[in-house]
Amino acid sequence: MELRVLPEHLVVLGGGYIGLEFGQMFRRFGSRVTVIHNGDQILAREDPEISRELQKSLEADGVEFRLKANTTKVEKQGDRVLVTITVGQQKETISGTHILAATGRRPNTDDLGLDKAGVAVDSHGYIKVNGRMETGVPGVWALGDVKGGPAFTHISYNDFQILYANIIDGKNLSIENRYVPYSLFTDPQLGRVGMTEKEARATGRKLKIGSYPMAYVSRAIERSETAGLMKIIVDAERDQILGAAILGIEGGETVQILGAMMLAGAPSAVLKGAVYIHPTLAEGLFGLMDSVKPVD
Repeated sequence: MELRVLPEHLVVLGGGYIGLEFGQMFRRFGSRVTVIHNGDQILAREDPEISRELQKSLEADGVEFRLKANTTKVEKQGDRVLVTITVGQQKETISGTHILAATGRRPNTDDLGLDKAGVAVDSHGYIKVNGRMETGVPGVWALGDVKGGPAFTHISYNDFQILYANIIDGKNLSIENRYVPYSLFTDPQLGRVGMTEKEARATGRKLKIGSYPMAYVSRAIERSETAGLMKIIVDAERDQILGAAILGIEGGETVQILGAMMLAGAPSAVLKGAVYIHPTLAEGLFGLMDSVKPVD
């Protein structure tokens, strides 16, 4: 963000949140952007149709992708950066002017003297804690990114809320099994909460799933921003929402309605009888709930 020169060709290593957000941003600034990702889809955790739809939108912006690509070499040659990748048996060298490594982070715990205090860390440097964020040393807690888990600002703040309640208010709250909403701030946005379809199927539950294109949502049509889709996963026996993804205009805002339903433990049927303001993006939940059907 402190660059004073617009990259002519930005090569991004990693097709996760940071790589995609910055990749699209620099593409819209005018850079050529190539995203190199070692998985067979961007956003590896998401359901395939969500990843495909987002990739299609980014490609429409001119972002280029190399999937299932392993980076084997990076070298400087004059004012160029040469990135060698292999895709299957094919080798390719991409010549860019700048490179952004968006392949993950490690916590800055190596210079804190934790070993002297007896505070344990794992093999990646994250501080080990229990559900109450207590370390193995009485009176020492760890919260936020340094303890591992979802690296989001709002999750760090929730860590603080839980820790404050336990230490100051004498409660016994835990970070275990909390629902985690988050958003990818590309255009269109991806708002997500709870389980993906893959994760829900792995639990062995009977499921109901619904999917609804943003192209059918009146507000999206009015704003000519119809890319994306809504998806919801429901426990068929308990009628509880297990997870949802909204890829579309302001997806991070709309998905929080479904997150609040999950937090309240309300049955998904409540959404069918709700009154939604016309024309709003939330009105698309009508169509989404109508699309919910049992799956094998």
